[in-house]
Amino acid sequence: MAIVAETIETSFGLLGKIILDKPKALNALSTDMIESMQVALDDWATNDEVKAVWVEGAGEKAFCAGGDVVMLYHSMKETAAGDVPAKATEFFTKEYKLDQTIHEYAKPVIIWADGIVMGGGLGVAVGGSHRIVTERSMIAMPEVTIGLYPDVGASWFFNRMPGKCAEFLGMTGARMNAADALFTKLADFAVASEDKDHVLQAIASSDGTHDGITEAITTTQMECRVHESALWMNYELINELMAPTDLSDVVAQFEGLETDDKWLSRAKASLLGGSPMTLALVREQIEMAKHMSLDEVFAMELTMSVQCAMHPDLQEGIRALLIDKDGTPQWSVSSVEDITDQQLAEYFTKPEGMTK
Repeated sequence: MAIVAETIETSFGLLGKIILDKPKALNALSTDMIESMQVALDDWATNDEVKAVWVEGAGEKAFCAGGDVVMLYHSMKETAAGDVPAKATEFFTKEYKLDQTIHEYAKPVIIWADGIVMGGGLGVAVGGSHRIVTERSMIAMPEVTIGLYPDVGASWFFNRMPGKCAEFLGMTGARMNAADALFTKLADFAVASEDKDHVLQAIASSDGTHDGITEAITTTQMECRVHESALWMNYELINELMAPTDLSDVVAQFEGLETDDKWLSRAKASLLGGSPMTLALVREQIEMAKHMSLDEVFAMELTMSVQCAMHPDLQEGIRALLIDKDGTPQWSVSSVEDITDQQLAEYFTKPEGMTK
């Protein structure tokens, strides 16, 4: 099962508590974990005694480092060309349903996003009503390195970020800290990791309403200044780098970027070494989702993700990073200039073998 779902008695009734409990795997989500979380949330949604939900990751290192991409690799590997990979499709379908459930949950969902929060972990975290980061939070959507694209509702939350931050984060997989998360609206509060028990106690002593929980968390907030955000510090440069309408010009700007800044250097290396198809998908998904509802966003992303599982780059990216670990993926296209409109359109076209 790899999650713990329990209820805690508080002054306002019951607090549902979910712990992602696979610390050795940095609490990466398996299909079983997603199913178990869905069952718990569905049960508590109709239980009048449960007034709010708290979600955290086990161990000191991670809230959740993403999805089980090795499972995705094997699902793709065992599927004939042109067929829909069944296990990958099941995983994405259930993952996005869970993410949407959290976004739309009628009761407060408090997320303790301490440590690593990547990919699918951010998908779980960002939908909460009260999203807490700490000085140890390290947040990213690094799909460009494996030939996927920022999914789990990123098409939705990317469109709510300032300036060109979303394109930059999606194309570089750049890492964010607590200040970055507050700046990009991925988090609501910053609390010191050592104050976790204190904040939980404050919530348990509150009235359990949305405003009551907000007040309780506010009493334990740590100071988190905007100038601690690399995104804010480099905001003008980021907007300049991402400004060209032609994607090949964006790549050229990164190629010409000279910097001693380690954070920017890492972002540059990820964009230039990542999947060119991902770069195109990031720009397209943001544009297409501008006026979409949450329902429409997750439906679009399910199509995109299944298509990624049917195209070669995702399998190749996971192989190079996590299976053979040679770090030399052979992408299906060598540059963004090689991508045709027809190739890009395929990723937004529902495959024939997809039932939903």
